[in-house]
Amino acid sequence: MVTGEKTILDLGGKRRTQKMMSPCWLKSTRTDRKRIHVTGLGDVGGTLLIGLALAGGEDVEEIGIYDLNAKQCRRWEIELSQVRDPLGSRRIPPVRTIREDELFACDVFVFCVALAVPAVGKETGDVRMAQFAANRKIVEQYARRASEAGFRGLFAVVSDPVDLLCKAAYLAGNEAGNGLLPEQIQGCGLGVMHARASYYAEREPEFARFLSEGRVFGPHGRDLVVADSIGNYHEERSLRLTELTVKANLTVRGLGFKPYIAPALSSAALTILRIIEGEWNYSANYLGNVYFGGRNRTTREGIEWEVLPLPPILFKRLQSAYENLEMIL
Repeated sequence: MVTGEKTILDLGGKRRTQKMMSPCWLKSTRTDRKRIHVTGLGDVGGTLLIGLALAGGEDVEEIGIYDLNAKQCRRWEIELSQVRDPLGSRRIPPVRTIREDELFACDVFVFCVALAVPAVGKETGDVRMAQFAANRKIVEQYARRASEAGFRGLFAVVSDPVDLLCKAAYLAGNEAGNGLLPEQIQGCGLGVMHARASYYAEREPEFARFLSEGRVFGPHGRDLVVADSIGNYHEERSLRLTELTVKANLTVRGLGFKPYIAPALSSAALTILRIIEGEWNYSANYLGNVYFGGRNRTTREGIEWEVLPLPPILFKRLQSAYENLEMIL
């Protein structure tokens, strides 16, 4: 394992140096393909599989699937194995059911197990924290297994809330065994927030600048920060776009459906493929003491964050979101 050192500046204003590992999940050549294992084949996990199968032919060698429901695994293995390009020119990665002891024999492990997802019309209280309470113990169990197995691949968290579950996985994975490095764990939840903000920017002229100048930061939830523009930041406009973005899922719920398709594809499938390729993406990574969302990419030396000249009023919003996450865990 090759390691280096990188100095980063966190939102608390403290400079720190952390060891970085050469990521085995990063493609080294154009033809290099990675093994991805997915656990949890519910609405999000199943839709994620479709995205990886259709878009991941050049990046994914094989998709391994695992779920406590054996019939669910068999169903997805059969269905996806019957997805073929009519001309035979588009590669579809093979899918197979894996055993529990094979979970971490891969380059990328994707955690999609989700409990406490409220039924449509049954949303009460702080849904995000209810999901955290339910999913935390499960992600901790998998993180301990990963540590015990000496896993050195990418541990991608898709289940909500990704930022808090990433931190829980990191802490649990370092209780014993070989430990998990902070850059091994990434949260895939911010991609859909960028997509939702883009959706409104395409339809509302006042937000049009977001499409070429805007960014999203922070957690996938109420502390999300949407900036309509970095170079010409407008506070009130950005706050309005933030509110629309945060509440976008309620529109789908109002129609009587769970809003899982866009998150599974934008936040998970397409983001994971960009991570593997070493391309810019929106994901949550370890920053100081929390997992924080922003535009970044994985390099041979570790995580590279996009460097931006942030207006003070925007930085204040980011710092507030960071501190709120720090207080929770």
